[in-house]
Amino acid sequence: MDSEVARLAAISAWRTLTAGQHRALVANGLIHALNDGYVACIFPVLPLVAEEFGASYAVAGMVKLGLSGALGAFELPVALLAERVGETAILTLGSAGLALGFAGLGLVGALWQVVALATLGGAAAAGQHPLSSSVVARAYEQRGRSTAISTLNFTGDVGKAVFPILWGWLAVIVGWRQAMVVLGLVGLPLAGLFALLSRGAVGPARHPTSAPTQGWGILDGRRFAALTTIGILDSVVRGGALTLLAFLLVQKGLDTPTSAAVFTAIFVAGAVGKFGCGPLGARFGAVGVIAMTELATGLAVLAFVPAPPAVLFALAVVFGFFLNGTSSVLYASVSELLASDRQG
Repeated sequence: MDSEVARLAAISAWRTLTAGQHRALVANGLIHALNDGYVACIFPVLPLVAEEFGASYAVAGMVKLGLSGALGAFELPVALLAERVGETAILTLGSAGLALGFAGLGLVGALWQVVALATLGGAAAAGQHPLSSSVVARAYEQRGRSTAISTLNFTGDVGKAVFPILWGWLAVIVGWRQAMVVLGLVGLPLAGLFALLSRGAVGPARHPTSAPTQGWGILDGRRFAALTTIGILDSVVRGGALTLLAFLLVQKGLDTPTSAAVFTAIFVAGAVGKFGCGPLGARFGAVGVIAMTELATGLAVLAFVPAPPAVLFALAVVFGFFLNGTSSVLYASVSELLASDRQG
């Protein structure tokens, strides 16, 4: 009897999650976790790439540069292409492409091939963030949009937290190359599941009740430019700090699974930081909170250098909290500078 009740409850919960607007959120949350999880795994992989191919840290860092550069450079072109062929097709193919690229990193035999695959994977997944956000925003156009977008963003943090430690665990069992192949191939059926869930899940097109805002809808150009500049610099520093940290952990004698666990701690703390720093920005003002989080992040980065291995996990929690806390305050502040019909 109890098992039958549990089965019926599970079926009911699944139908609720995959019905109507929730279907769009579940589908895009899944693909967001998958994409962000793969990207997060790159950091602990970099020292192994350097060791495998006898490359310097700077040369091995080209792998991350290729991935991040492609993610940024192709975001707008991919989003424009999605307007012609549809978000579902782009997100499905892009996520499958990133998964294949990740698996391929465990098979290639030359450093240039690693860089090329990372770049191609980044290009394939470039449209995920804006397209998924757009789909979810449309699905929750009538109400609950803010909560839905926050939930979507949180699923990315789940992927960042789970994938590195899962990869580290697999690396101990089968080796780091084979772990990449296994984890990469897992993404293919998940991309297929996304396509299945997305059938009929995309929200309706918008029908504004008033005339749409002309242009980009920026209400305060100077503040918008300042916050955008801070966001760009924050993103650059974030990527550089995480890349260098991967090599620093190896120098401190941490093995592969422990290094991966440190990154998991960073990303879990980052998820908490998003929730924790957002209300602080609303209460005390964005400028002061951003300055505080950036200062704390910088001090944490400097503290990693002399820190003994025993305190690295505690330091990772502090670092991750303020690292992602900055982004949540920035995003909330930027949205306030846009007309309502240009948000989401």
